[in-house]
Amino acid sequence: MAAPRASWKGFLKIAELVCPVALYAAVSSSERIVLHTVNRATGNRVHRQYVDAATGEPVEAEDQVKGYEVGKDEYVVLEPEEIAAATPESDKQLTVSAFVDRAEIDDVYFDRPYFLAPSDRSGDEAFELIREGLRLSDTAAIARAVLFRRVRTLLIRPRGAGLAATTLNFDYGVRSAEEVFAEVPALKIKGEMLELAEHIIKTKRGDFDPATVQDRYESALADLVKAKIEGRTIEPPKRTKGAAPSDLLAALRESAAMSGKPPRARAKAAAPAKAPRKAS
Repeated sequence: MAAPRASWKGFLKIAELVCPVALYAAVSSSERIVLHTVNRATGNRVHRQYVDAATGEPVEAEDQVKGYEVGKDEYVVLEPEEIAAATPESDKQLTVSAFVDRAEIDDVYFDRPYFLAPSDRSGDEAFELIREGLRLSDTAAIARAVLFRRVRTLLIRPRGAGLAATTLNFDYGVRSAEEVFAEVPALKIKGEMLELAEHIIKTKRGDFDPATVQDRYESALADLVKAKIEGRTIEPPKRTKGAAPSDLLAALRESAAMSGKPPRARAKAAAPAKAPRKAS
C-alpha cells in the first residue's frame, strides 16, 4: 500500500519550541464512484464550456476573470494578480496561540479533520512532548496557519500516536442557534412520557461503531454500475411513505414494549400484593 501523501508540510510552533510536521487529510473521497457526463448518441465525454451570458459566444480561458456583483449585471473586475496580492503568504508555520479545555470548543465549528505527524525523525522527541502534554492536561491547542491560500484556525488534540488537527469554520459562517430555535416552544415533559423515553434510550444504549456509518446511496450506485456492466437489470426498491403523525404516548408505549417491559409495567409487577382485610 502506498504511503499517504501529505497535504501540507511545515513546523508546529509553541513559543520557542519548533517541531517539523506534516498534515494528512483524515477523510478521502477516492473510494467514491465518479460519474462523468457523456453524449448519449456517441458515448463520448462532454466537456463544459464557458459562454457569455448575453452574447452566447464561448469565452476562452485567458479572457475569463473574477468579478464581484455590485448591481444587476454590474461587476467589479478583479485581475488574477490583484487576487494573488490579497492571498496571505505562507510562512509554513502552524503557530499555537492558546490552550483550551477540549470540551470548550462547540463542535458546530468543526470543519475538516486532518492527522498531524512528525515529518522528520529529528522532531520525534518534541512531537511526543507536545502530544503527551496535551493528553495529560486534557487540553487542545488553538493554532493558525496559511493553508490552501487562506489563514485557517485549527484545533489540535492528541490521537493515538499522533495528533488530530481539525480546521474550524469561520465565525461569520456559523449560523446562530438562537435564531433557528426561536420558534421552538418551551414545553414541560414529565410523568409516564418522560419515563418511557428514558427507558427506550437506556435499552438502546451502545457504543459508536464507525463501520455502521454507511453511504447507502454509494452502495446502491455501485450495485447499479456492476449490474449494468454484467448486463443485468436491478429492480428499483419500493419507496415507503413517511410515517403519519401518531399519538405520542401510544407511540412511546409501543416502542417501550418492543425494547422490553416498560418502567411502569415493571413497577406494577414488582408491587407487593395487599393483605386481605380481616373480617370484623
